[in-house]
Amino acid sequence: MAVPRNALKKWEKVHAFALELPGAVEEFPWGESVAKVNRKVFVFLGVQDGSYPLGVTVKLKDDTAHAHALACPGAEPAGYGLGKAGWVSVPLEAPGAPAAELLCDWVEESYRVIAPKRLIAELDGG
Repeated sequence: MAVPRNALKKWEKVHAFALELPGAVEEFPWGESVAKVNRKVFVFLGVQDGSYPLGVTVKLKDDTAHAHALACPGAEPAGYGLGKAGWVSVPLEAPGAPAAELLCDWVEESYRVIAPKRLIAELDGG
């Protein structure tokens, strides 16, 4: 199944943004792309081969951002019990899916929850 072009463009922007964050690395546990900082996942990027719908999963501690993410079309608390810890899965192919800029904001928030203070200071220009 072909991935919708606009969803793929969003995914590519979010992927590039995540890997530009200080100390971020990409790994492929379970055959899917994740971005990690300090050996901890801060965003699940899934697969882009069309075998599964394109989406991202982020950890949002801010109540407003969390509620906003869950209100997106098709969004849901992440599986495997991660939803209880604030992780939200946001599909990118649904009509009305969030813009890349908003997704990047959420990725940055997720990063800030996971990253060590010294890398957050680096991100903030300190």
